[in-house]
Amino acid sequence: MREPYPPAEPYDSGMLDVGDGHRVYWEVCGDPDGRPAAVVHGGPGSGCGEGARRLFDPERYRVVLFDQRGCGRSTPHASDPATGLRHNTTWHLVADMERLREHLGIDRWLLYGGSWGSTLILAYAQRHPERVSHIVIAGVTTTRRSEIDWLYRGVARFFPGEWERFHAGAGTGAGRGVPRDASTPELLGAYARLMEHPDAAVRERAAADWCAWEDAVLSGETGSGGVGGAASPYGGRPPAARLALVRLCAHYFSHGAWLEEDALLRGAGRLAGIPGVLVHGRADLSSPLDTAWELARAWPDAELTVVGAEGHLGGAATRTRVLDALDRFAAR
Repeated sequence: MREPYPPAEPYDSGMLDVGDGHRVYWEVCGDPDGRPAAVVHGGPGSGCGEGARRLFDPERYRVVLFDQRGCGRSTPHASDPATGLRHNTTWHLVADMERLREHLGIDRWLLYGGSWGSTLILAYAQRHPERVSHIVIAGVTTTRRSEIDWLYRGVARFFPGEWERFHAGAGTGAGRGVPRDASTPELLGAYARLMEHPDAAVRERAAADWCAWEDAVLSGETGSGGVGGAASPYGGRPPAARLALVRLCAHYFSHGAWLEEDALLRGAGRLAGIPGVLVHGRADLSSPLDTAWELARAWPDAELTVVGAEGHLGGAATRTRVLDALDRFAAR
């Protein structure tokens, strides 16, 4: 198993005005003359992390990291209920990426990410295929409504008690409960409304209940080789980061990420000619393997590697396969 590259500090950074009152934080590290690559973080609302820099050879890559609208160091921050979300959708984020590419003077770039980041990568690449040289994804999702329904209802068969608490939390502070037979969009919509509540205690309680559910789904992976080995990868975030993450997740997922069902799978033919590597854990309960399998079949130039003993958070084997893919693409 391979170790990541040594830490590489940014040599340039800034705040890009992307319109609608939003400014997106970005940074660049590595070789200014290296192959351009962008890290597309998960969430939505997680923000970019320093660890992703270490996946790229700093002598061969010019690595761009950025915080998507409303999170990380971008402003205004979604943890503040005064920050409107009307201009925070998948297609706003796609436009932001294209604006950032132009701002940095990049012709074509490699895209790396996973989880929600893979959805955003696919949406961007299908809209701007001529601007993408390669794609590497660790943990494939396309944010179909069927995938959202699995994560917030279907997987409850493995965690029935935790799901009961998640469901009950959707009624906290709302004056009434959410019917048990409510649809997944209704359930997530209730959380989205709670994250807009004027009472900070209500927002904080809703965020805690949401994160407790997400952590339950990942509980079989944490502490066993996952990213950071954190016992609470969602609930353990700083308060403002946790509020922004939950608010944005509830906003995006209750709207089906503004994507037609199966749109990114049906549009995968637009990726023809773009080499891709998909790495997915067979033990991924959050995002079962079938989505990665379907994408690999629909995308002519994608290679799928299944990691048998790892899940959504990945681990040493996933990291090794990502490093190998990035090294291979750097040499082309």
